[in-house]
Amino acid sequence: MNVLEAARPLRLGRVTELVGLHLRVRGLHAAVGDLVEVEPGVLAEVAASDPDGLVCLPLGETTGLRVGALARHTGGPLRVHVGDALRGRILDGLGRPVDGGPSLDHLPLVPVQHPAPAALSRPRIAEQLGTGVRVLDTLVPVGRGQRIGVMAGSGVGKSSLLSMVARGTDAEVSVIALVGERGREVREFLEDDLGPEGLSRSVVVVATSDAPPVERLRAAFVATRIAEHFRDTGKHVVLMMDSLTRVAMAQREIGLSAGEPPATRGYPPSVFALLPRLLERAGTAAGGSITGIYTVLVEGDDLQDPVGDTARSILDGHVVLSRRLATAGHFPSIDVLESISRVTGAVTTPAQRRSATDLRRLLAAHRDVRELVEIGAYVPGADADADRAIALLPQLDAFLRQDLHETVRLVDAWSALADLVDEDAA
Repeated sequence: MNVLEAARPLRLGRVTELVGLHLRVRGLHAAVGDLVEVEPGVLAEVAASDPDGLVCLPLGETTGLRVGALARHTGGPLRVHVGDALRGRILDGLGRPVDGGPSLDHLPLVPVQHPAPAALSRPRIAEQLGTGVRVLDTLVPVGRGQRIGVMAGSGVGKSSLLSMVARGTDAEVSVIALVGERGREVREFLEDDLGPEGLSRSVVVVATSDAPPVERLRAAFVATRIAEHFRDTGKHVVLMMDSLTRVAMAQREIGLSAGEPPATRGYPPSVFALLPRLLERAGTAAGGSITGIYTVLVEGDDLQDPVGDTARSILDGHVVLSRRLATAGHFPSIDVLESISRVTGAVTTPAQRRSATDLRRLLAAHRDVRELVEIGAYVPGADADADRAIALLPQLDAFLRQDLHETVRLVDAWSALADLVDEDAA
């Protein structure tokens, strides 16, 4: 068979059109999703096919491409290396190493596209995942296999929160996708936020903001496919993606270039079809799980942003980061009262839920009277919960804050909450 393949004539096509983000190749037979290589060595993915040829989206810089350039079919879709040797490695948006480390050629290759687990084959979420972040573990608990969004505007600590989870989680592997990040921030995240300890147990996929839109889009699927491999071998994985919004923006560029009509805030319909296909691939499976943590960059801190609104409808909960808390130096800047986990009842005990509910009630009572307290108009005794919250405010604040490099074990987080609530009740 190998001899026959080697003797088969090489069929070449030619580029007949270069427009915007796509090019057209005539003379090749390829399926949608397959890769073609256009001289001088630029890979392009087949996005559509019509009588005039193949419509392809370049996965690299288009400088040097020209009409009449030769193109060849690579034989199939984009494939990536998977295996335990990926831990501690940094890859680009197409799964190629960019850290100067050893080659990955000895690892098996798998197609990036992979079906999501069937709905009835998914085990129920029944176990809590420790994140190492006290306020998350107690007030917005995350279950193994849950998918949760981190909703925030720019500059309020999304990447820092992800780095805390990467270092403190009790999952076996972390897969981190940095999509559309500033090039300057990538090394800072790896060396300062993540650190050697976090990197040693992680696989990092990077597609910076200057990467072609197809590479930025594929980075999300490459990271997901690597996480799926670890899950399929029985491991519990945390998949962190920063940010889902930039993945949607990459698809918006591609869709508009292909002639799709713009819909809500310029996003074409393909964006809203893409999000569930990507997000549903995380979750539980027989023997392993992928816990997905996706940051959503909401425009102007508007939580009704189209991508944020769609993501909330698909995900199993959301964490809201507050600019008011961030500017006050309160980190992690999680707005507890606006955050929710939809699996809390399945992964916590009744006693834990009572403690969390009690603390939430105190925070809500303080929020209602905060402005009155600040201007001196609050009358003590008017609200018992507010009185308790005001008296306990220093302890509440200390519980909700956590240093960037501090890791809190899950059992210690619940113990601290119980001590705080029980001491106040006494």
